[in-house]
Amino acid sequence: MSRETVIVIDFGGQYNQLVARRVRECNVYCEIYSYKTELSRIKEMNPKGIILTGGPNSCYEEGAATCSKELFELGIPVLGLCYGAQLMMHVLGGKVEKAPVREYGKTEVEVENDCVLFENVSKKTICWMSHFDYISKLAPEFRVSAHTADCPVAAAECPEKKLYAIQFHPEVLHTVEGTKMLSNFVYNVCGCAGDWKMDSFVKQSIEAIRQKVGDGKVLCALSGGVDSSVAAVLLSKAIGNQLTCVFVDQGLLRKNEGDEVEAVFGPEGEYDLNFIRVNAQERFYEKLAGVEEPERKRKIIGEEFIRVFEEEAKKIGKVDFLVQGTIYPDVVESGLGGESAVIKSHHNVGGLPDCVDFKEIIEPLRDLFKDEVRKVGLELGIPEYLVFRQPFPGPGLGIRIIGEVNAEKVHIVQDADFIYREEIAKAGLDRDINQYFAALTNMRSVGVMGDERTYDYAVALRAVKTIDFMTAESAEIPWNVLQTVMTRIINEVKGVNRVFYDLTSKPPGTIEFE
Repeated sequence: MSRETVIVIDFGGQYNQLVARRVRECNVYCEIYSYKTELSRIKEMNPKGIILTGGPNSCYEEGAATCSKELFELGIPVLGLCYGAQLMMHVLGGKVEKAPVREYGKTEVEVENDCVLFENVSKKTICWMSHFDYISKLAPEFRVSAHTADCPVAAAECPEKKLYAIQFHPEVLHTVEGTKMLSNFVYNVCGCAGDWKMDSFVKQSIEAIRQKVGDGKVLCALSGGVDSSVAAVLLSKAIGNQLTCVFVDQGLLRKNEGDEVEAVFGPEGEYDLNFIRVNAQERFYEKLAGVEEPERKRKIIGEEFIRVFEEEAKKIGKVDFLVQGTIYPDVVESGLGGESAVIKSHHNVGGLPDCVDFKEIIEPLRDLFKDEVRKVGLELGIPEYLVFRQPFPGPGLGIRIIGEVNAEKVHIVQDADFIYREEIAKAGLDRDINQYFAALTNMRSVGVMGDERTYDYAVALRAVKTIDFMTAESAEIPWNVLQTVMTRIINEVKGVNRVFYDLTSKPPGTIEFE
């Protein structure tokens, strides 16, 4: 699709996805690229604007991530954030040094309102600082546009060349008016029209899918989760009965979930998607026997998914395309976008295995963040209870069981998770918490039950609040609810004698355990 685009150049900062997400909230499409991307490639993309992210290095150190001076001479507006701001000054002739006072956390920043970035921003505003270095000398032609008590250059600008540098992070929620600042950049500096909206995305996607598929046959990997469900309905709208949806019950689903998915998408449900259910529990358990390393588990599960789909495709005749519910954070976290480290592999990212029989994969949601996928679902008329259901990873309970996976452990975590979700709903917390689930640790400990010694597993409860699933904070669940959940799990789930609650935020943790 042809669309106006702002690109984020990633220097390894932890908020790279968040920057892109905030720009999209302004109805402007945004993608992430590594700082190693060739300048010629950037020119070809013809972006409306460029944003340089934060990063863990000092820009003046040998071997630090950098960019060429020519990037700032393309005539394209550039906004540098934190490391990106320092790098802009360093490359263009300014000076960056170790700061005499490190700033970290919420900081009062005093801005100049005649700077276009700070139009309609409070004169004194709270921003999120995180830096050891500071800009000690401005590059030629720049002027200071914001400062703090300890940072003389909290922002700088050269409006004649449309170059702007911000020492703080406008993309995080702790910067109270950060979205307003980014909006000022994309609209008032870059001149964007704001045409990135989900209604037009649906219309354009349906047309693009029809053109791509022609009269071919399409097989969709339907898990019943939000992403694959939206992808399936989108394909159904585009090509009708050319689509066959295969649902693999690999034995790693939540309790009763296989039957629930079939009830919704099967012949008797709300949608008839040429639904095929494959019960492959034992097959997956055999492949996972003895495997403990998380990445190996993910890859085994992903590979086996593909093998099952191949077999089903052969049964229904020639299949030209495979549809998957890959979304943009899957791509970035798999190391295929930006400069961030590989956080985890995804079974539906990175192309087809060498021996796969499909011609091509269709990933209609690959450009979208999770909340954008939900908006597409609503545009397609999918009921809210499906669109807003709890996120569930592609490898399923395989990554909510620490260590080896087997049928016994699956039943334990299914039952514990069912109790947890039931009590969260009873307490009326299910729409306030963005994701919550139980996981089975590989820890076994001594306990006492009925005057007898036990040596059983510990279950960990996870609940987070998040806007975009790229950063998250542990949810504050009332103590009495946690006590009820703990009591029920220990009393009702055989093999468990201890329950933990995970307080870890993302970062440094991830939302899932593996």
